[in-house]
Amino acid sequence: MMDEKTIRKLFDISVILKGLHSFLEVVGGIAILFVNKTFVLGIASAITADELAEDPHDLISNYIMRAADQFSVPFQHLAALYLLSHGLVVGFLVAGLLLKKLWSYPITVAVLAIFIVYQTYQFVIDHSLWVLGVTILDIIVILFTWHEYTYMKMARSAPNDHENSSGLKGNQL
Repeated sequence: MMDEKTIRKLFDISVILKGLHSFLEVVGGIAILFVNKTFVLGIASAITADELAEDPHDLISNYIMRAADQFSVPFQHLAALYLLSHGLVVGFLVAGLLLKKLWSYPITVAVLAIFIVYQTYQFVIDHSLWVLGVTILDIIVILFTWHEYTYMKMARSAPNDHENSSGLKGNQL
């Protein structure tokens, strides 16, 4: 198995990756508010033009074009709301974890578990590798967060007169 120092370093890395993902969701949520169907169709056409010229029946290119054609204002608002709310909630929790706020650990586990249930449902429907990747990252973050939470609780309950293995005195947590 891994030593405690390695586990704690991996926890920090996983939380930072989750924070970057959260930031990208907020940026994406804001950006999607400023695009329209013409723009989306133009990007999709630019991406798929060469492939469709070679093979008009290309599965992926046709999927991209159909998805762009179905872009609507209600979808735009729903996607923006989802990305912004998810990104802001997770960003808030990531900040709590990075600041070592004890309350943020169990809340993060619960919120990410709810997201995992939804993301699993989404993956079953559309088989998105992106959703699968985000779900795997969430599972990793949950495992490391729970480990870190139990570590922090033990460190907090340590006597105040000596330093624990994190280098913090018990009353500094």
